[in-house]
Amino acid sequence: MFYCVIPARYGASRLPGKPLLEIAGEPMVEHVRRAALASGARAVVVATDHAEIRDRVQAAGGTVCMTAAGHASGTDRLAEVAELCGWQDDDIVVNVQGDEPLLPPAVIDQVAADLAASPDCGVATLCEPIADPQVLTDPNAVKVVVARERALYFSRAAIPWPRDLALRGEPPLDPRCLPLRHIGLYAYRVAALRRFSDWPVAPLEAVEALEQLRFLANGVAIRVALAAAPVPGGVDTPDDLARVREYFRSRRS
Repeated sequence: MFYCVIPARYGASRLPGKPLLEIAGEPMVEHVRRAALASGARAVVVATDHAEIRDRVQAAGGTVCMTAAGHASGTDRLAEVAELCGWQDDDIVVNVQGDEPLLPPAVIDQVAADLAASPDCGVATLCEPIADPQVLTDPNAVKVVVARERALYFSRAAIPWPRDLALRGEPPLDPRCLPLRHIGLYAYRVAALRRFSDWPVAPLEAVEALEQLRFLANGVAIRVALAAAPVPGGVDTPDDLARVREYFRSRRS
């Protein structure tokens, strides 16, 4: 069994008030919460610092944990929730981003089960193969290098880089070792969350702007598996929001 926490921050720079943006007549955070409730989580908690998000979630019957406004990352916010809720070191918490209204519940269960089955790991996450060279070179698409189901490194750069193909001017996708896009869905052991908040920002984390590198820099193993179901992208831009709204409109019709 595991807990599911949905960090819902109001002050997104590109889409202010993002968790409350309407999709098919409901705020986005409610679509995310419904997906989490369809998983095997023993409890689903929305973590926010904003009163209106709290009020909308509670009005729909959801559980809310009010957290500090100054957290540098969603991981820090999860650590505070674990403390406030009194969860134990060996409990597992899945971080479901509040801007993922199309997230399949099956992958929430998958990442929690992967961590439960990996006692040497403090974190588990998911990935998918990259088939588009443009995705490989897009710094907004995070790549992960994996060996024996453990993360070696995460980067915004194109890794691994097939030197010989690149020198010949061919698309940099080598079938012997296809690159992997990291899917930002995490399961944590509460003990790892607590340590994360105590550690300073790691140099690699600061350079890449990827908080998961803090775990690797401090020797915490991260389990990585191919996602059991396709994971659509989240809502980061107005175009993303239009795409998701259209998806729900077409599904209803």
